[in-house]
Amino acid sequence: MTSSSAAQSIVQQRQSGPVSIHVTLEPERPVIGDTVTLSIEVTAEKDVEVLMPDFGDALDRFSIVDFAPRESIDDAGRTIAKQTYRLDPPSSGRHVIPPILIEYVDRRAGQRQAPEGLDAYEVLTDRIPFEVASVLPKGAAVDLKPPMQRLDPVEPPAPSRWPWVAAIAVVTLVALPFVVRALAAARRRKRRRSAYDVATARLSKLLQTPRSTGPQIDEFYVGLSYILRKYIEDRFEMRAPELTTEEFLSSIGQSPDFSADHQSLLREFLRQADLVKFARAQPSRDEIVRAIDHVERFLKETRENAPMVVDDATDSDSADDVSVKPESKRQIGEAAHG
Repeated sequence: MTSSSAAQSIVQQRQSGPVSIHVTLEPERPVIGDTVTLSIEVTAEKDVEVLMPDFGDALDRFSIVDFAPRESIDDAGRTIAKQTYRLDPPSSGRHVIPPILIEYVDRRAGQRQAPEGLDAYEVLTDRIPFEVASVLPKGAAVDLKPPMQRLDPVEPPAPSRWPWVAAIAVVTLVALPFVVRALAAARRRKRRRSAYDVATARLSKLLQTPRSTGPQIDEFYVGLSYILRKYIEDRFEMRAPELTTEEFLSSIGQSPDFSADHQSLLREFLRQADLVKFARAQPSRDEIVRAIDHVERFLKETRENAPMVVDDATDSDSADDVSVKPESKRQIGEAAHG
């Protein structure tokens, strides 16, 4: 992956076998109120099928103003697929375009169509950090002044009854979808908590479960791994639950967000968790306590600036119901085995 910043845009390029990916974000330094344009262009050799990401995939933190997909074939038979988004950042300050998944199937003669056990090759773009500037100068104070004086009320003429009834009915019908949308948005805001708070609530619930037998210990490590991987996905915008342990450790080794101490801590924990879950190793009481300490320490030391995320537990009977769902266990198992 190569990355560069032109005068008016941020450009990233990546090559994966017969596929090249060109990602552009512009402008490079938007001001609050500006829309930013994200372009994803994939060029694939002849007989290579490209699977572009679904509409809005990984971009739900932005308002999507416009979307334009396009695909063509050049004179050499290469497929050129392009998606262009116009995005509205929700606020000034630091923002990130998260990694976006692109897939392809190699149908060229003599080539393997996809990795063993998968339907297609998968390529993740690098995340793109950018800053949205405020329109206010630094240190400027907001000075809101009250109106000069109170206005005298104006008495409207008394309207007839039936036109008002009809108008109210029309306004109600027109406003109903907006009211429903506003109520849904309010419910979503109510469910938002910091990634740290969500992870610690899940951990507190998990620590109340028994872990005296082999199956209970295995279940406990599955839950502990899920809590850690899901927190890393929410906190650092990585697809942690979908990566194998080796891919995950390689990814954090290349990320500036993880210190050498944190990389070592995560490596020790995940190695032990894999031995328990897949090699049927039986950890001692001290090893279980050390695993819990590793997770608690990592959560505490990375809690600063943890983003707000939707806490799905608030939709259940109890906000503390953070048990790992069956599909989550399956994803963790598949990821660790690759």
